[in-house]
Amino acid sequence: MNAGVVDLRSDTITRPTPAMREAMARAEVGDDVFGDDPTVNALQERIAALLGKEAALFVPTGTQSNLVGMMTHCGRGDEYIVGQMAHTYRWEGGGAAVLGSVQPQPLEHQPDGTLALADIEAAIKPDDAHFARSRLLCLENTLGGKVLPQSYLADATGLARRRGLATHLDGARLFNAAVKQGIAAREIAAHFDSVSVCFSKGLGAPVGSALVGSKAFIHGAHRWRKMLGGGMRQSGVLAAAVLHALDHHVERLADDHALAQRLAAGLADVPGVTVEPPQTNIVFVDVQGPKAAGLLDHLKARGVLATGLYRLRFVTHLDVDAAGVDRAIAAVREHMSP
Repeated sequence: MNAGVVDLRSDTITRPTPAMREAMARAEVGDDVFGDDPTVNALQERIAALLGKEAALFVPTGTQSNLVGMMTHCGRGDEYIVGQMAHTYRWEGGGAAVLGSVQPQPLEHQPDGTLALADIEAAIKPDDAHFARSRLLCLENTLGGKVLPQSYLADATGLARRRGLATHLDGARLFNAAVKQGIAAREIAAHFDSVSVCFSKGLGAPVGSALVGSKAFIHGAHRWRKMLGGGMRQSGVLAAAVLHALDHHVERLADDHALAQRLAAGLADVPGVTVEPPQTNIVFVDVQGPKAAGLLDHLKARGVLATGLYRLRFVTHLDVDAAGVDRAIAAVREHMSP
């Protein structure tokens, strides 16, 4: 992070810690396309075990992990059911449709981030030549920082299974959801046939995600990873960073959640500002009034970075501390106060 800048745009902006860089420098490597990078193999075995699945595949990005997962589950002319604001549908360039010929069937979210069971049921197509074949239910946890309850995951995936659909979880922030609920990540993953988990967000690794599932599923996914350009060579250097993160950066996600609460509390009484109470590390803010349009520029001038793509968003992470959060609060208050 640049000196003097409080970067709250995303938890993807974290830099490797000195200890993580040391682990990367010491990594034993091979050629992962041939399957002989020992550090990648160790990571894949570990993340599969952590999430209670048979196998895992290390990939460069969460977008590729989700795409590989959807293309492994679905064929040309199939359909996946997904939320309107889900990353797999809205923020990944339409990859499943463009590259996989897999049609999305987006549904509106409920206020808590879930998809209504009745809406999922109604979206599943009959076996008729007029329709795409409903093959997959995709959920996301956390969704915009919201944690989907375990009881809901059981109900939604149970419905999908009864109707013959496979299930995939975009778990980019899966560990945030697990830490927030005080449960093991495998308890969330247990509901799904496949799970994508990202290492370059709250866990602080520089690059990488993993797709987990059965051995047969990951065998099929391996071919799609190669076709999509995700076969890397001496990627043990990257896997070593992830292994370090799994050892040292999971439980500390609670610190990020606490800082998000601190930020939300500090903005709660600012004129023209409405704060959505955060559950994990993402704080959404709605801003009204004549000063709203200039807020991002003001924050940037004060050395505070946020995003305003569709709502003002602040994300806490490994490289932000309480002093940085307080500085962001002060900058917002300075601009918005009469």
